[in-house]
Amino acid sequence: MIWVYLILAAIIATPLIIESTRKPMNDKARAAAPGQFAHLSQGVTHYQWYGPEGGPVAVCVHGLTTPSFVWQGIAKGLAHMGLRVLVYDLYGRGFSERLRGAQDRAFFITQLNDLLADQGVEDDITLIGYSMGGSIATVFAAQKPNRIHELILLAPAGMCTLTKGLLGFAARTPVIGTWLMLELYPAILRAGLKAERDRPTSVAGINDLQDAELNWRGFIPAVRASIAGILSDDLQEDHALLHREDVPVLAIFGSEDNVIPLSSRDILKRWNSDAHTVVIEGAGHGLPYSHTVDALEAINGFMQQSD
Repeated sequence: MIWVYLILAAIIATPLIIESTRKPMNDKARAAAPGQFAHLSQGVTHYQWYGPEGGPVAVCVHGLTTPSFVWQGIAKGLAHMGLRVLVYDLYGRGFSERLRGAQDRAFFITQLNDLLADQGVEDDITLIGYSMGGSIATVFAAQKPNRIHELILLAPAGMCTLTKGLLGFAARTPVIGTWLMLELYPAILRAGLKAERDRPTSVAGINDLQDAELNWRGFIPAVRASIAGILSDDLQEDHALLHREDVPVLAIFGSEDNVIPLSSRDILKRWNSDAHTVVIEGAGHGLPYSHTVDALEAINGFMQQSD
């Protein structure tokens, strides 16, 4: 009978052991990173600038699983338009610090506030958020509308529930939820990447880069913390405040997005009737890198109108 318990113990221990043996994000690992590093109040943040010094500042916030390299095509396009573009890795992703604990709106707002202060970025910011980064950008803009020139959202979270099902259960449930995420999430993420592999991309090797995030210790716990945190927030009041404060908002959606449903566009329009929305036909959730030209055209047209 003891062998049954041994097998059960091995099954339980395996994902925990695998996580402990994943590569740590440390100074040695960061030596290969592009860009620079800021030592902020919560930890090390990796960032990179694109575009001409002195240009209007655009700050890009990435999503749940894909670090700042997701912005390569968009950032280069914005730089060509004359903008000075700041991209950075959220904690738990890319080359930034792996932190334990909640990843709620306060957590992400603190990181962005710290980075802007460190880089001397003040007001009149074009703030751009993708997926979960759309939620982060929205709550930051709602907290500091006087600092925002315009808010641009690509396939944004915050209008529909993304925390239901197995991932929602794993995020909300102590102990067993941690085990479930470590055990099941790599296969879930890789299945999503496989579905996107044949799409065109402005980021060379993006699927392999996304898959490689799973090799780093702390990535999966960060994903779990964000699902339980900011991705559980309803942003109706934040969008309503942006409407009252007359902050220009553009939201771009993909017609084939199976993560952020197109119904989110209608919800956003109910919350903020002045929000300008664009649907890119044929685009899935990876629209910043699969439909970069279309996204840039929508952004450029919106920026010209809002100036």
